[in-house]
Amino acid sequence: MNKAEFIKAFAEKANFTQKDAGIAFDAMAATIADVLKKGEKIQIAGFGTYEVKTRAAREGINPLTKAKVKIPACKVPNFKFGNSFKDIIQ
Repeated sequence: MNKAEFIKAFAEKANFTQKDAGIAFDAMAATIADVLKKGEKIQIAGFGTYEVKTRAAREGINPLTKAKVKIPACKVPNFKFGNSFKDIIQ
């Protein structure tokens, strides 16, 4: 399912127009990004947790030259589904 298909399905479930559902989706994504930029965590009961994790520096290999390269530490967004949401899927 791509973004357009998701917005269409969301609009039908929420009884929104597709335009309103698109605006709501974009606002939600922007809000999540803003909160994560601040280094804060978002916990939504029954759904999951968004947070920023730090990936440690490591050594990698360039697949073309087989030379070893240093990959610096970085921050990555992470999402973990809650147990009650996982139970719905199983």
